[in-house]
Amino acid sequence: MLKRTLAAFATTLALSGAAMAETDVPFALDWKFEGPAAPYFAAIDNGHFGKAGLSVAISAGQGSLDAIPKVATGAFPIGFADINSLIKFLDQNPGAPVTAVMMIYDKPPFAIVGRKSLGISTPKDLEGKILGAPPPDGAWAQFPAFATANDLDVSKITVEPVGFPTREPMLAEGNVDAVTGFSFSSFLNLVRLGVPEDDISTILMANHGLELYGNAIIVNTEFAEANPEIIKGFLGAVSAGWKDAIADPAKAVDSLIERNPAADAALETRRLQLAIDANVMTETVIENGIGKVDPARMERALEQLAQTYEFQNAPDASLYFTDAFLPDAEMRMLK
Repeated sequence: MLKRTLAAFATTLALSGAAMAETDVPFALDWKFEGPAAPYFAAIDNGHFGKAGLSVAISAGQGSLDAIPKVATGAFPIGFADINSLIKFLDQNPGAPVTAVMMIYDKPPFAIVGRKSLGISTPKDLEGKILGAPPPDGAWAQFPAFATANDLDVSKITVEPVGFPTREPMLAEGNVDAVTGFSFSSFLNLVRLGVPEDDISTILMANHGLELYGNAIIVNTEFAEANPEIIKGFLGAVSAGWKDAIADPAKAVDSLIERNPAADAALETRRLQLAIDANVMTETVIENGIGKVDPARMERALEQLAQTYEFQNAPDASLYFTDAFLPDAEMRMLK
């Protein structure tokens, strides 16, 4: 028995010497395999995860509200989700083992996307109109704060619950006047449906009073505490993947197309570039690198959330984000 055990151990050592075993890490996205997901696939194909000893399997999502419980329950150790939805989730589920560890969208892509021909150009134009909103949508979750910041009379806005697949088609057909969504996705989905670009109005909430942050890498805290090096390696690879995508968006999208051959490469490259320009490469990120949050801004964001969301517990920024696993600043610089 001992000889067999020693032989097996020797075989294991030989195999590990030939090719170090990688740790399997499932990663839950917030949404489908579209342009903004390309940096994570680039991190796989360009060897960044492999260099960190990780074998990452990426799963598509159905909205940020879908990714959070997946990570909180431990079904996935790591995910990608809207931090504002995470804050509300943790308030409603005190002690849930989930937190954000790396901010990706320094400027959130939450938007109202409408058509000028239907009378939508400014926030106030929503009054007297029909707004299509998918209930799990991250942008819809922030609509109350947006409405408060812009003094909208929500009683004058008809909200029509819509599904994600029908959101842009309903706007293209004129069945709703505007929709909530991510700026880069809804805009390009409308273009693909034949809506003229000069008829599309994109009202970015971040340009109309919102201090909020956007999507972040989130982790199961129990997993992270037990495996800090895995989380650190994962975040370092994510930084490298985004750097590659910023340097060559088309090449990053090639990695995406391998996983989603039905996607339009040109369209997804443009979607990725829109996300880079508006949401990722802000002045703050250019200067300080990707990943961190500013404590003062986070406090203002929490105050803004409290205007339209009744916290059950006193908000505590330390519950929602930690930079303990971030790589150093040099590794987080994207240019």
